[in-house]
Amino acid sequence: MAVLQFFTPSSPIVSARLHPVVLFNICDCYVRRPDQADRVIGTLLGSVSDGVVEIKNSYAVPHNESADQVALDVEYHRNMYMSHLKVNPKEVLVGWFSTGFGVSGGSSLIHDFYVKELKDSVKDLKDAQNSVPPLHLTVDTGFRNGEASIKAYVSVNLSLGDRPLAAQFQEIPLDLRMIEAERVGFDILKTTVVDKLPNDLEGMEASMERLYALIDDIYKYVDDVVEGRATPDNDIGRFLADTLASVPKISPAAFDKVFNDRIQDNLALVYLSSLIRAQLGVAEKLNTAAQILDLQSGS
Repeated sequence: MAVLQFFTPSSPIVSARLHPVVLFNICDCYVRRPDQADRVIGTLLGSVSDGVVEIKNSYAVPHNESADQVALDVEYHRNMYMSHLKVNPKEVLVGWFSTGFGVSGGSSLIHDFYVKELKDSVKDLKDAQNSVPPLHLTVDTGFRNGEASIKAYVSVNLSLGDRPLAAQFQEIPLDLRMIEAERVGFDILKTTVVDKLPNDLEGMEASMERLYALIDDIYKYVDDVVEGRATPDNDIGRFLADTLASVPKISPAAFDKVFNDRIQDNLALVYLSSLIRAQLGVAEKLNTAAQILDLQSGS
């Protein structure tokens, strides 16, 4: 009699830990995605210890998606992965991510690709920590119910007797892992409510307003010390003296010239980066069209 069975991975993943920089990178890639793309797919990098996957880094992988298939840019993924290993060999392939709510229809095919890639990386790197299966991270960038749903899954094989039938994604516990610097920045973000990400000018305006507020606080403190309303602190006095000594002596006219020149340089960089992005987009579309023509002529 045939028996329906679940076969768990040989080295099961117990839980996962996600660093905030990965989440911010995924959201940034989603904001910058091509107009025709509905979601973003990419690779997760990190480390594995005692069944716990620590996701430390990520990068998006270009892909073309239709109703019945998903085509990843394999060469781009491999080149990015090998370049990353040269910079940080301790962060290895641990899985992949996609934006959207939960697991989609084509997730199984993409997951199979990363299973094969991870097995190949084990052969190349001779690294025992890659022996665990890859995980799948989903990030709901639509913010349903006012919050982002972030979940991690592992694939479990479903078979009927000795015949494999399908793969089932099972959710595993996922925690947000932050170092001290990340925790401070995250606490600041939680206390600041914004409707959208600020542009360069809005960010500069917010920074200048914050700077003016800090200068007003310093003025008030110094006046209180001079008038005897506050107890002087030698450490604060030394810090203020060192800060004032570090400010270069420059006339207002010269400062305006340097400031305006820097703004022009930044605008030029933004223009050049936009131009390069447009050229890369055109080159990618031409390359895709050439591949389609080659396939049609070959068939």
